[in-house]
Amino acid sequence: MHYSRVKVVLVEIKEMIIVIFLVVFMMTFVISQNAIPSGSMIPTLNIKDRLIVSMLPYYYRSPQRGEMVVFNGPDGEKWIKRVIGLPGETVDIKEGNIYINGEPLDESSYLPEEGVSDPNPILTPAMTYPYVIPEGCYFLLGDNRLESYDCRYIGVIPEEEITGKAIYRIYPFKDMGSLSS
Repeated sequence: MHYSRVKVVLVEIKEMIIVIFLVVFMMTFVISQNAIPSGSMIPTLNIKDRLIVSMLPYYYRSPQRGEMVVFNGPDGEKWIKRVIGLPGETVDIKEGNIYINGEPLDESSYLPEEGVSDPNPILTPAMTYPYVIPEGCYFLLGDNRLESYDCRYIGVIPEEEITGKAIYRIYPFKDMGSLSS
């Protein structure tokens, strides 16, 4: 009788270890949960929104224009911005609008108004425009261009620093849902 009780306890411990391993594996290699710390993505994302971020897409493909990506910021924290420019492209900012390879970028699906992308004159820009994005790097901007500290000031982001794609808002509950790119 004592032997069967020990066996049951050992089976339960084994099952708990497997569950813990699976959770750690999922949170390390598949998905993560991130909170939005700043207003740099308003109106798309608000301060304290909570997101599910998938790490899977970038195991088999590169980030695409328009996607909201999470990356390792210069302060060591996870930042979220939108992919604007891809490796090898020329990005330019004229009269507050973004141009990619000389063509205006249509940002009407996530920016409430045009002409807001000029760098803040109080901050020091990291580059001069037009700027050719090096291979393996991305030009990322926040949707709240007037308040976002992004690639205009910190420089382009190497692909290996991009850790995932924002896919789903889980909080606040009234705004819960899929995030379209």
